[in-house]
Amino acid sequence: MLLALKLAYRNLVGAGLRTWLNVIVLSFSFVVIIWMKGIMVGWDHQAKTDTQNWEIAGGQYWHENYDQFDPFTLTESHAPVPESMQEEIDRGDAMAILVTQGTIYPEGRMQSILIKGISPQQTLLHLPTQKLDTTLNAIPAVIGSHMAKVNNLEIGDFVTIQWRDVNGTFDASEIFIADIFSTNVPTVDGAQVWISLEKLQSMMLIPGEATMITFRDSDVERADIDNWTLKTQAALTANIDEIIKTKTVGQSVFYFILLLLAMLAIFDTQVLSIFRRQREIGTIVALGFTKRQVVWLFTTEGAMHSILAAVVAAIYGIPFLWWQAKTGWTMPVETSDYGMAIAQTLYPKYTLGLIIGTTLIVVITTTIVSYWPSRKIAKMNPTQAIKGKIQ
Repeated sequence: MLLALKLAYRNLVGAGLRTWLNVIVLSFSFVVIIWMKGIMVGWDHQAKTDTQNWEIAGGQYWHENYDQFDPFTLTESHAPVPESMQEEIDRGDAMAILVTQGTIYPEGRMQSILIKGISPQQTLLHLPTQKLDTTLNAIPAVIGSHMAKVNNLEIGDFVTIQWRDVNGTFDASEIFIADIFSTNVPTVDGAQVWISLEKLQSMMLIPGEATMITFRDSDVERADIDNWTLKTQAALTANIDEIIKTKTVGQSVFYFILLLLAMLAIFDTQVLSIFRRQREIGTIVALGFTKRQVVWLFTTEGAMHSILAAVVAAIYGIPFLWWQAKTGWTMPVETSDYGMAIAQTLYPKYTLGLIIGTTLIVVITTTIVSYWPSRKIAKMNPTQAIKGKIQ
């Protein structure tokens, strides 16, 4: 075993430029695969973290009629806050949110929106709801930066808002833009106005009612509540998992092409090496090596390409990946168009499992590709091989 490793290393070094070209191609595969996988892992982590911090916290109860994709369900999607959740709400570990349709009229234009009522004292989400605890002639409201940009609104602006109460009667008032927040989560920003929960309940003539209940602790076993549907973190972030999975499948095609090119170089090198070193192979067999040992020698040579490639990849890959983890990768397009939580700059996240897994895949694949042409050695006649004749 040790002798085979020494001979393999000597033969690789003796091959010179051919060896280093293969090593450089393989090292490039190492770095690119780890980098792109890190982007996906970082995106997944960032998207879920931002969604939890800005929208869902530990999970939610939805009113049974509520459908976030169907605004026509909003008129019937409210009910009194469940008594079983009141204790958590009182101690700040849960909060009620009321959602209804509305319209604002910025600069004389009409914009359909969702009006969301939330407690100004809540601490579950990163929304600056404390700004809602303000006494004014108008209704204090906070909006997202995308909403502000689309409607040309700024902090301190007044704008007319219209809504319909539980009896179907339309009413209107003015809101005061108390704050504008910046977030990566479009589902709390786009076409939405956040106001005080009590104020919206008063406007809708439904005191004490809500559309959803958001809670902090995701590890507590939650019981079913009549007229309410439990939505866990996993269920609420399932769309993120699906998008990441789709992107990962697309990347796999690129990984396969990259590995295919690298493996093709290794395969060609092994075939050429066996063809040119027939006399060496015959001599080694004549000196006492079994054909299986010679096959193992050539397979080891091929596999050592990946070991050397891992070393070379570490030399330039570690600084590059560290720099990317610090500075991130800025997306070339407006990320708000994706419809999910994604930052303009993605920060790769490299795990030990990712690095070890990628290394094992490349090493195992290289070993298999190296063994495949090496099987021809077992069919060689040592006498003919020494003479340099193929049999």
